[in-house]
Amino acid sequence: MNSKILTTHVGSLPRSKELSEIIFSKDKKELFDEKKFESLIKKNVDEVVRRQIDLGIDIISDGEMSKISYATYIKERVSGFSGESERRAPADLDEFPEYKNKIAKSGGTPIYTRPCCTGELKIFNENLLIQDIDNLLNSIATHQHELAFMNAASPGVINVFMPNKFYKDDDEYLNKLSEIMSKEYELITNRGLQLQIDCPDLALARHMNYKHLSEKEFIYRAEKQVEALNNSLKNVSAKNIRMHICWGNYEGPHTYDIALEKIMPVIFKSKCKISSH
Repeated sequence: MNSKILTTHVGSLPRSKELSEIIFSKDKKELFDEKKFESLIKKNVDEVVRRQIDLGIDIISDGEMSKISYATYIKERVSGFSGESERRAPADLDEFPEYKNKIAKSGGTPIYTRPCCTGELKIFNENLLIQDIDNLLNSIATHQHELAFMNAASPGVINVFMPNKFYKDDDEYLNKLSEIMSKEYELITNRGLQLQIDCPDLALARHMNYKHLSEKEFIYRAEKQVEALNNSLKNVSAKNIRMHICWGNYEGPHTYDIALEKIMPVIFKSKCKISSH
């Protein structure tokens, strides 16, 4: 009996230059044409869906066309964020300062705001999520495709990229993020899409935000992050969830990456199917 191995990818795909320019203008609080922006998102989603289908990819996504970043996009949907967080270089680049400076000056990494949590977190714009879902569903219907997923940030990765400066500690912050993000996870899966939880906090964060911790201390933090994630997924079926973990796609030696075997016991405690790259 022949069986097919389904193909997919991690979620983020290139968008048009025109759409990128508006997204970064929006992030800088510059004036932009809202109707043109929405039209460009729809156009880019439809194009990226068509290209994935043409290439033979089975489980496709919207390419995250509307999101400036897989982790910080929620600042446009949830209030309580402001200011700018500290940028932490990975530990492997710290050991090669000349190379680190070269990368920083190359302009290869887009610069966008990464605020901190400075107030009570509240959902204020659920329409952006609904628009994303509608754009993807409408496009896959047009192209007569069924299997699709949508990315969503985990509570842990939000904590890593937009750190807490309001709640009494990171545990309280994670619990609040868990409560907030559960609404997004449930809405995505209730509309018939697979949910991809992005969790670089379980790998990349070891040699970036938590490089000052011992391995044992990091594993403890990772377990807390998975606990918060599972709490946010309590109303979502495991069959509709998959997880993405990574050690960072930057150009570096990756000499401080934590071994997969060290974090797998923590990952297997999550309510997710596992997909890593």
